[in-house]
Amino acid sequence: MNYLKYIALLFTCIMLTAACKKDDEETTPPVTIDETPYVLEYGALPTPELPPDNPLTEQGVLLGRMLFYEPMLSKDGSQSCASCHRQNDGFSDFNQFSVGVEMLPGKRQAMPVFNLAWHSNEFFWDGRAERLRDQSLEPIQDPLEMNETIENVITKLNASEMYKDQFIRAFGSDEISSEKMALAMEQFMLSIVSYNSKYDKYVAGEVELTESEERGRILFETEYNPFFPEFSGADCAHCHGGTNFENDQYMNNGLDSDASMTDMGRAEVTNNPDDNGKFKVPSLRNIAVTAPYMHDGRFETLEQVIDHYNEGIQESSTADQTVLNTKDTGLFLTDQDKEDLINFLKTLTDETFLNEALYKSPF
Repeated sequence: MNYLKYIALLFTCIMLTAACKKDDEETTPPVTIDETPYVLEYGALPTPELPPDNPLTEQGVLLGRMLFYEPMLSKDGSQSCASCHRQNDGFSDFNQFSVGVEMLPGKRQAMPVFNLAWHSNEFFWDGRAERLRDQSLEPIQDPLEMNETIENVITKLNASEMYKDQFIRAFGSDEISSEKMALAMEQFMLSIVSYNSKYDKYVAGEVELTESEERGRILFETEYNPFFPEFSGADCAHCHGGTNFENDQYMNNGLDSDASMTDMGRAEVTNNPDDNGKFKVPSLRNIAVTAPYMHDGRFETLEQVIDHYNEGIQESSTADQTVLNTKDTGLFLTDQDKEDLINFLKTLTDETFLNEALYKSPF
């Protein structure tokens, strides 16, 4: 009798376990693709031309964000993209040259990562990456940076169910490839937008600039005038104009003479000597938090940057004529002018962007 009761109890347990397992299977749906579009917020900035073959989706942007903060992308698991592109530094690096996993310094200052949706052509200081998706994979493989192979990264990601599930949500398959990685990181970087600075609020009529900031704004926008120095400006908008404060061009801003030029810049890509010493003009948004400055991080402060344009222009065969025009006379800036100009530049800092939760690590 006891034996029969034992058999009955065992049978009941088996049936209950099977029922629970069935219930779990029914209440845990399989991971599937989620093509919900990502809503890009950009305030009063012009509508960007996003890549038609890589539309932003919530899951694609999330996957790119995960990869951006993922140290498995580096050889020893110690660094991620965010190691050299810190949000509180405007997604740039406070070091003159970032140090990679082999403790070797890079060759150029890390460029800020924001508003890339408004950069219509190539990426990096020299423009060697045609598209943002191409740029995203280079630091992983650079011996001076993360020093890893794409094959090893894929192997590591494949060992993670979390990543396999996220690739399904973003692309409909758990197959992990360099192409999908690049597309996802492109999506995340395109989603990083800065448009809510004090200056933007001033343009919208929501706040007023101080007297000093307003004088700085006028200096920023007024052209250099050698004939009437009292009406001459800093002529910054020549290169840093428009709503994104850049011109999407490669220019030589008189940092070095031909004899002292050690970095050929754009010419390393085009092999055209007319491009010697030319570098991509960066946005001045958030400029107060993205020190050091220039492609080689040679200037630690905004004061040093303004002093360069005011009195430090070096003549070279490829320097932009606008900066060469000021070489002998300078910009006629007084100490008060410099202070006003810096105070205006500080109005381009976007605290919302610097603290936006959607750009922080998802882990």
